[in-house]
Amino acid sequence: MNVMGIIFANDATLGALTDKRTIASLPYGGRYRLVDFHLSNMCAAGVRHVGIITRHSYQSLMNHIGSGEEWGLELEEGGLEFLTPYAMSKTDTYHGKLSAIHEAIDVLQYGPDDEYVIIADSAVISNIDLQKVLASHIESGKDVTVVTKAGIANGKKQLDLALKLDEKGRIADIAVDYIAPADYLASMDIFVMSKEYLRSTIREFISRNLFHMDRDLILGQWQKNAVTLNVYAFEGTALFNESVNEYFTNTLALIDAETRHDLFEGNHPVFTKVRDRVPSYYGEGCQVKNSILADGCMLEGAVENSVLFRQVTVGKDAQVKNCVIMNDTVVGEGAQLECVILDKDVTVRPGAKLCGTPSHPLVVRRGEIV
Repeated sequence: MNVMGIIFANDATLGALTDKRTIASLPYGGRYRLVDFHLSNMCAAGVRHVGIITRHSYQSLMNHIGSGEEWGLELEEGGLEFLTPYAMSKTDTYHGKLSAIHEAIDVLQYGPDDEYVIIADSAVISNIDLQKVLASHIESGKDVTVVTKAGIANGKKQLDLALKLDEKGRIADIAVDYIAPADYLASMDIFVMSKEYLRSTIREFISRNLFHMDRDLILGQWQKNAVTLNVYAFEGTALFNESVNEYFTNTLALIDAETRHDLFEGNHPVFTKVRDRVPSYYGEGCQVKNSILADGCMLEGAVENSVLFRQVTVGKDAQVKNCVIMNDTVVGEGAQLECVILDKDVTVRPGAKLCGTPSHPLVVRRGEIV
């Protein structure tokens, strides 16, 4: 079965963390990027033609993915394509997912002879078996399959797309940008449909000034009884990184062994760009408790309930608690950090004190000296 993948790289913003990078290239878990999960899911499902739609700040993403060698995408027909504004047929203002795909319509018209398309958004990560999703879609005979997750709706979080099922498992309600109660399912922003259906739908919708996947295609057509929908309920771990607080919480959630195992080893391995470093150095006076550390770190202080990326230095008598610290950051001697996200190449001066809260972590931009 020939299947094409489309990954959206820019459809969420996390303030200072995505000022100069896409959400897809946001570092995660010590040595990964968010896009790694979607590429690995597609790779494991046998998808060998992937288009990544990105509008701006995509240099970091391109550097990370390269030719797609780690995911086997450089070897097959179709392979990996970056659908940047300069590679698209035109560069109109971005309106929505359907509009973005329309700008890259040549991929659907003249690419490899793929029968189905899997569309994913980078902000929601999981270790999902897309072969099962595709099989469910084909068996259902419906126009579009929406992958959903229970337990995300809580009456507080606004969902891009929320669906409610009746007692017979049929769709009873759909809402967009809705603070849904707990009995609703949250869309994981993964959709499956035939390539021909997507192609013909986009032509029709763009001609009628309709641009949005959730509002115009899923909700709008469902209300008109013009689309049939299959709902696939995913039961594994799904992490929604749609705000700075969610990203902070989801990164620290990896400290839990069950979450870590389900996300990285649930259905298949998660691949990333290989950047081997020397082993981390633990100084005589350092204390490390309940934390995840990547390779190349130099530790002289205390680290607790934190995630440290590659080549992080924690100076003597420094205290790091409930923090996310990215590559090549230096925490000076005697510094105290709690509930802080330090982007790459940050320098924390000796004796500095930085403190956020679990619901409002303090973010320090890349390359800053504080």
